[in-house]
Amino acid sequence: MAFEAVAEAAPRRVLEVGCGPGELAARIQDDLGAEVVAVDISPRMVELARGRGVDARVGDVLDLPFAAAEFDCAVAAWMLYHVPDPDRALAELARVLRAGGCLVAVTNAPDHLRELRALLGREELLRRHFDRVEARDAAGTIRFPNRDAVVAYVEASRTLLDSRAEVPELDGEFVVTRHPIVFVAHTA
Repeated sequence: MAFEAVAEAAPRRVLEVGCGPGELAARIQDDLGAEVVAVDISPRMVELARGRGVDARVGDVLDLPFAAAEFDCAVAAWMLYHVPDPDRALAELARVLRAGGCLVAVTNAPDHLRELRALLGREELLRRHFDRVEARDAAGTIRFPNRDAVVAYVEASRTLLDSRAEVPELDGEFVVTRHPIVFVAHTA
């Protein structure tokens, strides 16, 4: 999803904001050969990203510590709905992108999509800062082979799900519909 959109842009220098433990940043760096700088507000996430060989820094998307036009591509995967001022965050991301650069922004689940679309005013917020905006629907399914796999996923997704809820016994495989959306926004 996000990786494919970044790969299409063929960037030389990439900024990932809200990088978490650095999995996507490391993949972009390793598989695309791009220079990647990753930023997260959490020192622990930065530490984990550095452990993957990523140039990771503690920072805030609302006040990025970079000069204008430093990056070919910026990635904000599964994090914009956590930002208190998304308009300011998008302005910062647009500021650090070179002319012709792109932002890849991802959210997941129908509820997040609905919230993000409302937050963005049907992509209007992105259009304030970027010349061309494309929304790509990446719906699909997640297949869990058994109850233990469901429990592990719920535990790992505490911010999205009520992990205190008891997962009932299951007879075999359990299939969940996922509905992520990838926003690709380009500067002129």
